[in-house]
Amino acid sequence: MKPDLSFYTRNDVVQISRELLGKALCTNIDGKRTEAIIVETEAYAGITDKASHAYDGRRTKRTEVMFYEGGHAYIYLCYGMYSLFNVVTNVKNIPHAVLIRGAVALSGTETMLQRTGRKKLTDDLLVGPGKLSKALGLHFSLTGSSLFGDTVWIEDKGITVSPENIISAPRIGIDYAEEDALLPYRFTARQNFNEYLPK
Repeated sequence: MKPDLSFYTRNDVVQISRELLGKALCTNIDGKRTEAIIVETEAYAGITDKASHAYDGRRTKRTEVMFYEGGHAYIYLCYGMYSLFNVVTNVKNIPHAVLIRGAVALSGTETMLQRTGRKKLTDDLLVGPGKLSKALGLHFSLTGSSLFGDTVWIEDKGITVSPENIISAPRIGIDYAEEDALLPYRFTARQNFNEYLPK
């Protein structure tokens, strides 16, 4: 079941980032469906967050999607090579977003292996936002997509990650953000998801 709009339009991007852990990121691209359980996220708190692309109200052709109502995909090109997938949150014109950094494959693993040129499923297949997007077929051309459509969406599989199974830490690769680089806005689930994975 897809979370409803109210899940995405809340004003606490940090809490949403935590609650996305255990949800499934799903795609249906080129007729191929893939699903992965989200296990690592990073919160970006809009215009007040020096690490955010929308810091200080910055609006460009690329970042305009961040100002959409919550429940859209913000996918940007990093280093000219990697498409990075983010979930837009909060109400229109408040540009909060959550970067999906890591997941574990749930279904469509053969498709993921083909897309990444791998021979077999390994624990690191979807570790890192660039690798995750490539495996799930998430290209920056899909930025702005509604998460209520049938191309890319989030599903609640009934998996709850308890607070004691969530590790908080500073975000990665944002030294330019000065004191905001130290904010504990990266969340990782240390829960074992084996019971949900393909046998």
